[in-house]
Order: sequence, then C-alpha cells, then structure tokens
Amino acid sequence: MRVTTVSVEADRGRSNEDFVGAVPTAAVVVDGAHVPGAEGVCRHGVAWYAHRLGAGLLALLGAAGDETLPELLAAAIEQVTDEHRHTCDPAHPRSPWAAVALVRVRNGWVEHLVLGDATVVLDRADGAPLVLTDPREVVVSGSYVPALDAAADDAERDRVLGELRARRNHPGGIWVAKDDPRAADEAVTGRTPVGEVRSAVLLSNGASRVVDILGLTDWAGLVVDLASTGPAEVVRRVREAEQQQALAEDDASICLMTDLTEP
Repeated sequence: MRVTTVSVEADRGRSNEDFVGAVPTAAVVVDGAHVPGAEGVCRHGVAWYAHRLGAGLLALLGAAGDETLPELLAAAIEQVTDEHRHTCDPAHPRSPWAAVALVRVRNGWVEHLVLGDATVVLDRADGAPLVLTDPREVVVSGSYVPALDAAADDAERDRVLGELRARRNHPGGIWVAKDDPRAADEAVTGRTPVGEVRSAVLLSNGASRVVDILGLTDWAGLVVDLASTGPAEVVRRVREAEQQQALAEDDASICLMTDLTEP
C-alpha cells in the first residue's frame, strides 16, 4: 500500500488541529474542531486532542487483531479521555472534539469508518466514486442557521450555539469523537472488496470543501486530480479559491491511499 498525505494549517496563528497518518494497512484523518473557549475547560487544547487521538488510533491499528474499526476508535477515545480526565473537563460541551475518517485494508476488504464531518472517497473500478460522509453534522447544524442569523446580540448567539453543542453525542444530534467511547458505535461504517477499489481518499472538512463548498470539481474529478497532481496541489487550489471568495481558511488534510494490498 502506498500513502501520500498533506496537512496544512489555517492562517490563524495557531497550531494545526488536524492529524493525518498511516500504518502499513490503514490510514486515519482526525479533524479537530476549533471551539472558542475550549482552553478554559481543557488546558491541552484542540490540537493536542486531535493528535493524541490520531496517534492512539494508529498504535491500536498497528497492533490490532480481530477488533472492528468502531472498537478501535472507542478504545482510542477512552485512552485520550483518560489522559486528561484528572486535569481537564472532557465532558464539558466546549471540551475538544474531532471528526474521524479511517480506512483499513484487511482480509480482502477495504473497511471504512466516518464519524463527524470528515469524508472518505473510494475510487471504484467501475469508475463511480463512493463518497462516504456522516450527514448528521450538516443536517443538525443547518437547522440552527436561521436562529443564529436572527440573533440580536452576542449573548443570544452564544445561547443558540450552546444549544447546538449540547446536541453532540446525544440521540438525534451530532456524533463526534470526544469523551464518550460509545460515540464510535454511531459512526458510518462499511466495507468493499479490495479488488473493486483502485484508491481511497480521506479528507478533513477543510479539504473536502474543494467539492462541497467551493465547487472547484466533483468527486470523480477530485480523484483524477489527486492521481495526476497530488494532495498538495489540491490544497493549494483550495487556499487560492478561499482567498478569491473571501472564505475563512480551515486546516486542510488529505490522505491518498493507492495500491491497496496487504503486506
């Protein structure tokens, strides 16, 4: 298996809150959520959380036996929560959280997991890319847009955002990696025969905006672009378009997996 990655921080004078990495049979992208005020309840911060979760996932993947992807993600969430349980408040609504994209090649299958607003794209041999996302982030967050737009002042806006944060990791809400390992059971998962997949792409939402927000290409075109120019060039195009459209930058990470065979 061959892996090509890129991860570029937003131009906000802060650390990259994404994580991207791989082991011989799997790859992971963790997209930490920048939450104002998170430092007040967690002294480590969002970047720390995303990188600890990603590193923990890779270690578990490298040593995995028969564990499923949700089981491995649950174990990683529990590990990182235990690391700061006694110094921070992991259960607080403003405590760091992240979206996760995970792909593993195992026993003749390409397995995938998506939790939160990360994306996995499988380039299938029939030419039709399979796009794997968790729609709950967009649906639930979108339902609060009218109230946010109508907020008369910052206090009202904070109240609405507080209601949205309270819906994380609750039935009917948004499921993300945070403090509760049971959230991993809510991930979008599946598997595809390895012979039907030419490549796999994992993207943070700062990179997937090349399609779903900026509209610079479609998913099939993205697969072609990644094969021809590579992930770094795709992120460069995203940054260029963000500047042209006056769109706030976000951390952008891409992992391209090719030659999907087990060692």
